[in-house]
Amino acid sequence: MGWLENDVALISGGGSGLGRALVERFIQEGARVGVIERDAAKVQKLAQDFGDKVCVTQGDITQYADNDKAVKATVTKFGKLDTFIANAGIFDFFMKLAHTDADKIGPAFDELMAVNVKGGILGVKAAVPELLKTRGNIIFTISNAGFYPDGGGVIYTASKHALVGVVKQLAYELAPKVRVNGVAPGGMKTELGGLKATGTEGTKLNQLDNLEDMVKHITPLHVMPSPADYCGPYVLLASRANSSATTGAFINTDGGIGMRGFMTTAGGDDL
Repeated sequence: MGWLENDVALISGGGSGLGRALVERFIQEGARVGVIERDAAKVQKLAQDFGDKVCVTQGDITQYADNDKAVKATVTKFGKLDTFIANAGIFDFFMKLAHTDADKIGPAFDELMAVNVKGGILGVKAAVPELLKTRGNIIFTISNAGFYPDGGGVIYTASKHALVGVVKQLAYELAPKVRVNGVAPGGMKTELGGLKATGTEGTKLNQLDNLEDMVKHITPLHVMPSPADYCGPYVLLASRANSSATTGAFINTDGGIGMRGFMTTAGGDDL
């Protein structure tokens, strides 16, 4: 029996990367999963691959109506909602403030914040009435960029720091009936996309040639995890049996970025 047997989760951005890995892992743990996904082809692929174990809604998380539609569809199909995972996001591809044209900063900020911050808040707003019924939980995908510099550019970093505050505030507002936590993954090869405002909307994170070497070099564990490697903490936080007393907490699964040394990245390289 899995840790999430008979639970129902709703995951935003579940069509690829970490989101899709979460869909697969939650199903393996016994859950049924709703997904809100913008890309029509990914919506179709999820339905084909997971059949009646998923309820997939095509929608835009920056619109409350689409979030509400996904919640209603999930509850209609599976009868309840236990977990909402605010996972969907976009990336600024390390844009540096001093090197970005002034007329691009405002549009880039609005575009990225609308997805990374507003989208998560709107998803929570839609999910809360159902989560109150089940004494459920919410998990936000943060990032190492929510705690340290250079996990992205200035706007992406701002968005992830903002989500740290959102988790803390919602953990207070929704207690004692709904738990709210965050998981902060490190680097991974995914289809995380860029911004129209900066002309990077067609660029994907997994297209960066040096990404794997960079992640291995800067982390004490010297690993380049796959999306599936990051799913365990989400399962832990979603599990009532294992996390019933946990709210307002963050699990940093970033290969130990905050533990880097001054002389070397990892002190045990010579062991």
